[in-house]
Amino acid sequence: MVNLGKGVLVVATPMLNDPNFHQTVVLIVEHSTAGSVGVVLNRPGENSLADHLPQLHERAGEPAVFFEGGPVQPHAVLVLGRTTAVALSDDDTVAPGISLVDVESLELTGEAIRELRVFSGYAGWGAGQLRSEIDEGAWWVLPALTEDTFTAEPLGLWRAALQRQPGRVQLFARFPPDLSHN
Repeated sequence: MVNLGKGVLVVATPMLNDPNFHQTVVLIVEHSTAGSVGVVLNRPGENSLADHLPQLHERAGEPAVFFEGGPVQPHAVLVLGRTTAVALSDDDTVAPGISLVDVESLELTGEAIRELRVFSGYAGWGAGQLRSEIDEGAWWVLPALTEDTFTAEPLGLWRAALQRQPGRVQLFARFPPDLSHN
């Protein structure tokens, strides 16, 4: 496990009963004493970027859809970009190779952004709330890979993130999505 902070994954454990977060993988994009903000990486939506934000569609990774970033402000749009070695700014950097992108200045960033992922809504926790949920066993805090954010197979991300972990956590990758089917 890694320390909770900006740029890590929080991965739902089977003990998490909230249907908003069942088997989700959340990338933490902001973390401070005031709280945490993240986006769900493994919930692609049905709305195509080509239909709603055509200017972003050609730079989006597959699947080129709006991802359901979380239950908070579902009409808010957050954009993450796969960046080159030169970060856009320290404030925008989420993790090495991943930055929050201001869509208004996308043209100014030129080749610094190689690929985009667009989220509607986000996951948010108040001061100490996420830490409390982690301590209760609802989340694992795991290292993130750039590929997690931009995977072409987001529905398999929960299992993939668990399978690459050492020790006991890896065993949960085989956990059935619904225990009643066990």
